[in-house]
Amino acid sequence: MDEANVERAILFAPDNQLVRRTVRGHPGRFVGYVWPNPHESGALALVREAVKGWGFRGIKLHPLVHAFLPTDEEVLPIMDFEGKERIPVAIHSGHPPFSLPWSIGELAEMYPDVRIVMLHMGHAHGVYIQAAINTAKRYDNIILETSGVSMHSKIKEAVEKVGEERVVFGSDYPFHDYSVELQKVKVAGLTENQRRLVLYANAKKLLI
Repeated sequence: MDEANVERAILFAPDNQLVRRTVRGHPGRFVGYVWPNPHESGALALVREAVKGWGFRGIKLHPLVHAFLPTDEEVLPIMDFEGKERIPVAIHSGHPPFSLPWSIGELAEMYPDVRIVMLHMGHAHGVYIQAAINTAKRYDNIILETSGVSMHSKIKEAVEKVGEERVVFGSDYPFHDYSVELQKVKVAGLTENQRRLVLYANAKKLLI
């Protein structure tokens, strides 16, 4: 983070206690997101404890890893909680059958007051990337995140079609290198103000 001039980062991992310790051990550098498995009976209790007790500021869902659709019944209590607490949810996208952009769009339609960060904005498949942009254009509570997206030109398209305040930089570190992810944004053809929003100001809104 220091080498890449990153002031603060959203942090999540399958080991929520590790995230809790890391956030506490580095004050001011990380914002914790809790990562529940909706299939587990204690998922909602974990989310409540992380947000109410640990000070976490959002939720990460990974439909592919935990094998659920974003609109499955076990996800809805977590979404209800997010709506009441007014915290964002970050959702992995780009891999069938569980994490496709249009499925996330269905969730966005069900919960219009919840900010939904579509991680990877469709990832590495051109069809899914385009679907992510089209879906976010339709639902104004979706924010597109740039990590892992394979086509730098689509970052500019997302800014132009979805809005410069609804695209946010992400690294997905350690799976991707900061320098590579930053370079994609830098060569995307954005204006100076658009780069400032994508690389800093938009993310800041998710951190407070």
